[in-house]
Amino acid sequence: MSNGVAIFHLATSRVVVCYHTRERFCFLPKGRRDEGEEGRVGAEREGWEESGYRNRLLPLPVKHRQPRACTSVQDRPKDFIEPVLTEAIPLPKGRMYLVHWYIAETLPPKEEEALNQKMSEIGNDTVARPYIIPPPYPSTMSFKERIELDTCDDGKTYEPMKHLNTGVDADEACFTSQLMSVEEACELLRTESEVKVVQLGWEYIQERWKRDGGSIPES
Repeated sequence: MSNGVAIFHLATSRVVVCYHTRERFCFLPKGRRDEGEEGRVGAEREGWEESGYRNRLLPLPVKHRQPRACTSVQDRPKDFIEPVLTEAIPLPKGRMYLVHWYIAETLPPKEEEALNQKMSEIGNDTVARPYIIPPPYPSTMSFKERIELDTCDDGKTYEPMKHLNTGVDADEACFTSQLMSVEEACELLRTESEVKVVQLGWEYIQERWKRDGGSIPES
């Protein structure tokens, strides 16, 4: 059971794409969840380890077929954290590699700084250092309010911090990443499913932008 994630920077309409420097291909971060780990946490963790960008899953108007809890129509949320795509990859000996793909965002600067401080208190041992789960996206925060958190005092837009050496093995040590436009990402990603994840994520983000009454930032 695996989880993957497309990480967007809402303020600039860009998405994180990883690159394998040894095998020379572009990809979205994904991987198996740890034993006992909740799937959503696993998606965020894989995004952090493989790309170097801290991230949190975005509540979006995702179309899904999951049953709803017994709540009134008025109390039902308009946005959900659910996979936008589930991919089944056949493996040898009749096995199947199942990937649930989620949509996430980079963290605002103050929350990034807070997690940096927590990490510095833990120490620099990347093997023993536990993954720090970021705070979730506030349920009442509009995208317009969220973008304001990425506006610096000088009026410029905050550039999300990319951390180095976040990989957990020799293969992930060969990964690098960068933020790019949705169009460029779709041209570079090598699998149709990963392109579809980015496209679906961007469609849902645009849909929520319009509902929140804001204008979509240019990349």
